[in-house]
Amino acid sequence: MTNNLNTERLIYPFTAIVGQEEMVLALILNAINPRIGGVLIQGERGTAKSTAVRALAALLPKIQVIQGCRFGCQPSKPSTWCSECHQRFIAGEKPETIEKATPFVNLPVSATEDRVVGTLDIEKAIRYGMRAFEAGVLAEANRGLLYIDEVNLLDDHVVDVLLDTAAMGVNIIEREGISFSHPARFMLVGTMNPEEGTLRPQLIDRFGLSVTVKSITDIRRRVVILQRVLDFENDPYRFLKTWENCEKTLSNRLIQAQHLLPRIKITHENLEMIADVTSQFKIEGHRADLVIQKTAIAHAVYNNRTHLEPSDIHVAAQLALPHRLKRKPFDQPFELPVLEDTVKTIIYPERAAKLQEILNDKRDPLTIQDPHNECGFYIVG
Repeated sequence: MTNNLNTERLIYPFTAIVGQEEMVLALILNAINPRIGGVLIQGERGTAKSTAVRALAALLPKIQVIQGCRFGCQPSKPSTWCSECHQRFIAGEKPETIEKATPFVNLPVSATEDRVVGTLDIEKAIRYGMRAFEAGVLAEANRGLLYIDEVNLLDDHVVDVLLDTAAMGVNIIEREGISFSHPARFMLVGTMNPEEGTLRPQLIDRFGLSVTVKSITDIRRRVVILQRVLDFENDPYRFLKTWENCEKTLSNRLIQAQHLLPRIKITHENLEMIADVTSQFKIEGHRADLVIQKTAIAHAVYNNRTHLEPSDIHVAAQLALPHRLKRKPFDQPFELPVLEDTVKTIIYPERAAKLQEILNDKRDPLTIQDPHNECGFYIVG
């Protein structure tokens, strides 16, 4: 048996997670297109929330960065470079490229705003005219994954700053009339147990997608979970080797999907369908429409398509709408089957019977093969 210290340093494989299909899919789609706006995962303890996030981070492909850049600027995209890389380039310095792991930053709930956004040395700026900037978490997370466990316990203002930056893709620090900015494009994931407190509705709405996870009650699947965890704890290296090909398959699929993003074609009919869904639910503002569009695109390219199908919008609406549905203070929580029925009526008016047949399929998800995935792990959509 391998000792526990080694086990703690190793990450459980993403493709070995049993069930929790919506959470898995929401994470995958955000990894393909972080501009979706992140994902909020709500659920009780022990439902693989943190395991899934850390596993996804380990799965993400390596990235090309400019050597010596503290923000990890992408060599092939000068328009996104920080001011420091631009200045070196203008001075005639040719940027050297290196490869590194996709950043994974775990933000503690005790983090202050200065720790998150970074700080400016005002004294140096005034005395020497230097913009001395001490990088914060947002700089470390650029082009990576920023994870907040127990996000509901984080200061509301800090959450607001994080969500603003995630939406803009740039971090702007202003102090005493002095400003500094740097790229901050990252995938934001927050997890929380609602029993320990909630987020303000205004903040929940800012997350692109939201999923709720529950304990698995099916006996067969619980047995599979137990067996896999035991195998991982007893011999983690052997377990990781067993799932290595599955991890590579999914990682390559993510890379392929990202390459297809610029080639996606959206029709006026697609946009009308999205607008119809959000208007039927009386969703305020237009953030939900944009999130559904971006999520549907990510779902399409994940399935190796360069055009949207109704199923892409269907899946996107299920992930983007539940936390945005308007409720009065004493209303009962919105039932997801009601959301499902309404969405399918809008998107599949002529295919309702066929869709119901699909939804009534009660086969064990562990036995359903994803046509794009030889490993057999189940992905919704």
